[in-house]
Parts: sequence; C-alpha cells; structure tokens
Amino acid sequence: MQPVSVFGVRKRYEGGVQALDGVSLDVPAGELVALLGPSGCGKSTLLNLVGCIDLPDEGEVRIAGAVTSTLSDDALTRLRRDRIGTVFQFFNLLPTLTLAENVALPLRLQGRPNSDISSRVHAALTAVGIADKAGALPHQVSGGQVQRAAIARAIVHEPSIVLADEPTGNLDSRNGENVLAILRELAERGQSILMATHSPEAAARANRRVLMRDGRIESIV
Repeated sequence: MQPVSVFGVRKRYEGGVQALDGVSLDVPAGELVALLGPSGCGKSTLLNLVGCIDLPDEGEVRIAGAVTSTLSDDALTRLRRDRIGTVFQFFNLLPTLTLAENVALPLRLQGRPNSDISSRVHAALTAVGIADKAGALPHQVSGGQVQRAAIARAIVHEPSIVLADEPTGNLDSRNGENVLAILRELAERGQSILMATHSPEAAARANRRVLMRDGRIESIV
C-alpha cells in the first residue's frame, strides 16, 4: 500500500480555471519526490489535495489506503492530524509561542500526555539541531532556525507523509542546504516526502523529479 497515491485527478476553481487535469502520481515510502514547474502549474493544488486540505473534483487521492473524497470531515481531520506533516514556505509559527510550544502543537491536537509531548518535542528539536533554542520565540532566532522549527513541528508526531511547499525559498544557500539534508534524511528513514520547489538545487536532492505544466504532469525523471 502506497502512503500517497493520486489517480486521474482533476480540480477546477471558480471561473472554470483547471488547476489539475488528469494527474496521477505515487509517492512510495522512503522517497523524496520534487514537484517542479512554473507558478500556476498545479504544484500547490496537488499538495493541498494530498494534505487533505481540499478534495478532487474527479479521480482519487488515497492517503494510507483511504480515499479522501469518501471520508467525513472528522475523518479527514484525523487523517491530516495523524498521518501528514507540512512544512510551509513562510514557516507559519505562532509568534507568541516558543519554538518548543510551536513544535508541540500537533501533539496537543492529538491529546497526548504532557510527559510524551515533552520527550517528543525535545527529540524533534534535537533532530533538526536547535534543541538549545527550545525556549526562544520565533523573532529571537534566525530564519534558518525558524525553518528548522517548522520542520520539527511537521515531524514531531511521526507522520508517514511530509509535504514541503518551497521549503528553501526564503533561506540563504547554507540554511537551504541544511533543510534539504533534513528532508533527505527523513526519506531515508522511510517517510514519503513530496516537495514543491523552483530550486534546481532542491530538486537535485530528490529521488524523482516531476515536471508540471498547465495542470498536467509533463515528465517524471
């Protein structure tokens, strides 16, 4: 069973804009797959469908074997909460919470006990190399450290799927390389990583590169 399987997916938005037009793609466990293509080609729409934020108009999106369009809102919320981690381009950390408190949010949504939350947050912050910044607020650390915290938040609940939307887009080359190394390591541990990017350097770290254009997959290499 593939963690992510997309088959014949079409998605339209208001005004008849065809965001995706018959897209099929599998993301096996242990693979980092890069989505490439110009702005408006459908990368973000595909991430939203795999992330259970939106549903296809036609076709199927299967996450851990479950067809998203057949699930209730509650079931979609549980699937998104338990199986999926997302790294956003603009980090989306809450500015009034410390890095540790931000990272803990997925676990609190799951209702985990405090002792479990504390140990998991420490492990996630250690994995991305910023355990010493646990008590800092986002504005008190560098952009690279904020992005590492965003990755820690995405992986703290041990999801089988990690989605990354331009994860290096706002970072310098050194911090960008660090983020890519972390994503590469996650794939090597057996997680499925789907990354939208404009960066050739980021794409070069992927197992497969999926070139999209006008809502379709043009090639996979």
